[in-house]
Amino acid sequence: MLSREDFVFTIGYDGPAAVVDKQAKKKYGKLSTRELAENGLFRAAYSSALYSKDPAELTFVAEAYNRAGGSSSIELTEAGSAEAGSPVLNRLFGVSLVDVNRTVSL
Repeated sequence: MLSREDFVFTIGYDGPAAVVDKQAKKKYGKLSTRELAENGLFRAAYSSALYSKDPAELTFVAEAYNRAGGSSSIELTEAGSAEAGSPVLNRLFGVSLVDVNRTVSL
């Protein structure tokens, strides 16, 4: 399984390896889910919440995304389960938990 920082900053996959944004990981890798969302890094914040499997973090990211967008397009009832995340947010950010052991840093 990937480390939290590798998963949060994965930008794609090359076969069995996750492709990680090395610069973003270095700059933002130590930030919490809340701090990532407050900095407008919603994809990274959602990835962090999904990795932690904490429903409160998933809800926080959905609420922060709604506040930033000035709408309520993501309903909290759509927050999904802590295991799978929100189907809506999974599609929106292109994120899902994948069992990968190798990384390639760019």
